[in-house]
Amino acid sequence: MDPATLLDDWLATGTLRPSTQAAYRQEVTSWLTWCTATGTDPYAFGIQHVAAWADERYLRPYLGTRPFDGPEALAQLAEEHPEAAKSHDRRITALTQYYTAAADRRIIRAAPDLTELRSGLDRDADAPKRLTASERTAFLIAAGGWGPHNSRNHLRDRLLAYLLLEGMRPGQIVRLDMRHLYEVPLPNGGATYEVRAPDEHENVGKQYVLDQVTAAAIHEYLPKRRKPAEGVHCLIIGEGGNGVVPEYPNRIVQQIAATSPVLAQRTPPVTADVLAHTGFWDTPAGG
Repeated sequence: MDPATLLDDWLATGTLRPSTQAAYRQEVTSWLTWCTATGTDPYAFGIQHVAAWADERYLRPYLGTRPFDGPEALAQLAEEHPEAAKSHDRRITALTQYYTAAADRRIIRAAPDLTELRSGLDRDADAPKRLTASERTAFLIAAGGWGPHNSRNHLRDRLLAYLLLEGMRPGQIVRLDMRHLYEVPLPNGGATYEVRAPDEHENVGKQYVLDQVTAAAIHEYLPKRRKPAEGVHCLIIGEGGNGVVPEYPNRIVQQIAATSPVLAQRTPPVTADVLAHTGFWDTPAGG
């Protein structure tokens, strides 16, 4: 199936609202047009090609002479031009869903991991709002399906999402200390973990006895956890053996939500704080 036919088929058979379909068609068509103009194969490309498209077509007026070279440029964009950052994240969501559809149809092996191209900026300035029961189910389905075809760090990403649903805030999660993680047996013969979430002053804070879903995610993650740098004890390890940056959980949550037609254009969006305010099995109040 050629890229333009895929676009038509995806939008015609999906569940997106008409307004979202129109917006996504515009974004993906822009990308495919850029691919044709530059000789880029839309089924075989790198993240650098998506960055170049976004830079040339949309971001150059906002970044000035600064190259679009990664998280630092996105941080500047989010701080100085938040509306441009929100529009940029919407484009990345559109491409994420388009290539997820391509992977579902076995046109490509896996959807590209575009996490590093997200600013992670909330699309709504209101206070966090919890997910409804059905939205939470949709997110759990999306997180459960988040695998190696989405990201080489899929086990870490999934664990981050589940830790947020424990009620921890993003700033606590990125500072979780392996030295305060303890395995706890359960009456049913299984096991979970107890963890202490550090407060903003790095004191050992609130105790969390984790849900078995989160415990299973930790059990899967630990054997694949990257070797930490000397003196680093974070549970969540990123590049170079150091902890991840505080913005990372929000970027990951938005990328996971972008794979769900139910959640991709939710307003306000699914963010790390929204998950932390939702929780696993409590009944959300009023969405």
